[in-house]
Amino acid sequence: MAKTKNSAFFCQECGYESAKWMGQCPACKAWNTFVEEPTAPKSASGGPAGGKPSGKVLKPVTLSKVEMAGRQRFSSGIGELDRVLGGGMIPGSLVLVGGDPGIGKSTLLLQVCRNVAADGKKVLYISGEESLQQIKIRAQRIGEFSESLLLLCETNLDDIAEVLKQEKPEAAVIDSVQTMYSEAVASAPGSVSQVRQATNLFLQLAKTLDITIFLVGHVTKEGVVAGPRVLEHMVDTVLYFEGDRYAAYRILRSVKNRFGSTNEIGVFEMRKDGLAQVPNPSEYMLNGKPEGASGSVVACSMEGTRPILVEIQALVCKTGFGLPRRTAAGADLNRVNLLMAVLEKRAGINLSSCDAYINIAGGIRMNEPAIDLGIVLAIVSSYKEIPIHDKTICFGEVGLSGEVRAVSMPMQRVQEARKLGFERCILPKVCVTEHLKSEGMEIVGVSSVREAIARMGAN
Repeated sequence: MAKTKNSAFFCQECGYESAKWMGQCPACKAWNTFVEEPTAPKSASGGPAGGKPSGKVLKPVTLSKVEMAGRQRFSSGIGELDRVLGGGMIPGSLVLVGGDPGIGKSTLLLQVCRNVAADGKKVLYISGEESLQQIKIRAQRIGEFSESLLLLCETNLDDIAEVLKQEKPEAAVIDSVQTMYSEAVASAPGSVSQVRQATNLFLQLAKTLDITIFLVGHVTKEGVVAGPRVLEHMVDTVLYFEGDRYAAYRILRSVKNRFGSTNEIGVFEMRKDGLAQVPNPSEYMLNGKPEGASGSVVACSMEGTRPILVEIQALVCKTGFGLPRRTAAGADLNRVNLLMAVLEKRAGINLSSCDAYINIAGGIRMNEPAIDLGIVLAIVSSYKEIPIHDKTICFGEVGLSGEVRAVSMPMQRVQEARKLGFERCILPKVCVTEHLKSEGMEIVGVSSVREAIARMGAN
C-alpha cells in the first residue's frame, strides 16, 4: 500500500504551498523561504476534510440592502491611535500590531483596553506570553481599570474561541498570535501553519461576533511580522510600532488599512506610567535645535493630513580616502546621492571629494520628496559654512534638471510653520499664491536649486 505524505512545503513570505522544496518561490520570487509543515488531513473523496457543503441556504443581497447601523466606529480613548485607524475602532475588524520587542505594543493595547472598558464596554485581554500577575504589575503602572476588563491566559485556540463566544466582548486583544496553537495542526506554535490557522479563526470570530480584535505580532530582524506574509493579507489593518526602544518617542504607522488612510502616523512618548500622546510632533522634533549653526535647516513633511516639521542636519567635509563616504540617517541614501549629483551638475558645487553625512534629528524617518529642498540647502550650508536663519523653513521636490517642483498642501505646511514662530518660508514658485502671502510670513518662491541657494542666506 502506497505511503501517503502528510507534509508539504510552504513559503514563509506569501504562503505558497508546494509538494517539494524549492529554492525560489514561484509566486513571490523570494529565495530560501520554504519550510516543511504538516498538511490538513484529506477526506475520503480526496478533497480537504470538511469540504462538503454546510447545508445553509445562501442568498446574495444587493448593495442598497446592506445594513450599516452596527458598523459605527467607537473611540479607543487615544486620539493618536484613532487617527491612524481612520477615525476609531470598527466592530468586526481584525487589526495586526507589529513592532520590535519592548517597543510598547502590549502597553499601548492595555491602555486601549483601559479606555474602552471605562466607557462601559466589555473587553477581553488574552495573553499567551504573560501570567495574570505580570499583567497586573503592568496595569498598576498605567492606572485604575474598570471591572469591564476581563483577563485570560491561554494559548489553545479552541478554548479561546469558546470564551469569545460565551463572553461576546466588544473588543479583544490577542498577545501574541505566534503563541497560539490548534491541536488540529500538528506543528509547533509560531509555525506557518499555526499562525495561518490562528489568524483565520480570529478573522471568522471578528466577522461573525462583531468583535474588534487586536493581534500582537512579533517581527523578524528585517522588521516585518514573523510568519507567512499571508498573515498581513488576511487582516483588515496592519500597524507598525517604530522607534528606538531606548528613546522616549514611538511612532505608530499604518501600512494597510481597509477602513482609512495609510498615510497617517501617531506619535507617542514613553513614560513611566505608559505611553503618552504627542499632540504637536513638530514642536517635539525641533526641541534642542542649535542656533546659528551651519548645515542645519528646518523642512516640512506631510504625513497624511498632518504637517510635521523636522530638522535636517548635514555635515560635509573633505575626505581622507580616495572614495568619499556618504551616510544618511532618517532619509533615503539613494535619494541623497541623487541630490548631491544634481548639486554638482546643476549648481557647480564640487562634492566628489567630500564626505557627506545627513541626519534627520529626532530619529524619525521621512521619505516624502518635499524634504529634497531641505537636504539640498543643508548640504550647501555645511559645504559653504553659511548658517541658515533660525526662523526659516523650506520644502519642495528637486528634479534631475535642478528645478524645484510643486508639492501638495502648501497652505497647511505654511500654517504649521507660522504657529511655531517661523517667519520665512522657501518653497516652489508654482505653489506661491496670494492667499499664501497673507499668512503673515515672508514667502520666497524659487524655481531652481541655484535660485534657492542664492536666497537661502538672505535676511
